[in-house]
Amino acid sequence: MAESAPRPNRSLLIKLGVVAFLLLVVAGLVAQGLDLKSLLQQGLDLIRVAGPVAFFIAMAILPALGAPLLAFSLSAGPVFAERLGLPTVIMLSLLALLVNMALSYFLASRALRPLLGKLFSYFGYQLPQVASGDATDLIVLLRVTPGLPYPVQNYLLGLAEVPFGKYLFLSFAIVGSLTVALILFGDALLHGKGRDTFIAVSVFLALTAATHLVRKHYGKKKVP
Repeated sequence: MAESAPRPNRSLLIKLGVVAFLLLVVAGLVAQGLDLKSLLQQGLDLIRVAGPVAFFIAMAILPALGAPLLAFSLSAGPVFAERLGLPTVIMLSLLALLVNMALSYFLASRALRPLLGKLFSYFGYQLPQVASGDATDLIVLLRVTPGLPYPVQNYLLGLAEVPFGKYLFLSFAIVGSLTVALILFGDALLHGKGRDTFIAVSVFLALTAATHLVRKHYGKKKVP
């Protein structure tokens, strides 16, 4: 029998289409005279004026409300490294990340899950709960799966009520490593540090390759 032709990956095609559209929009704005570098500098200046206390408190809270963690990771170094020192910026960013993970988990498990549980019960269903033996697999799979936003990962794991200690340790190890690489990359890129930019990109690519191998390994196992 003739083999069926492979079906196109619709999700990948949609993502590529969105990226291409955004690049075209940016190229059109630049062609019309938009100064992206000046616009970026104005945004960083506003963050700098707000100060590190407001910035890192926002980094600890706002991603739990849907704000992208990437924006904080890329801007932390360029704005505050000269004032506080890069090691201090990394330490404060990781502390904010840790607080945000804990906050998101408790919002999902203590606030959202009871409400959703009542709603599901009304329609005759029950919220699923992950067995303790499957928690590690679920945490790792969600954290290394591309395209799933960081806040969504936190809330899904909180709703699943995976063990808090395991959630915090594994999540912090994976997301924290990528956050440090992005902080180094943002600082080196904005200040034109070619060697540091190369190192940061190399670290980020190594971590990306590692997450791909982990995802491939867990993909062969039974999905919780």
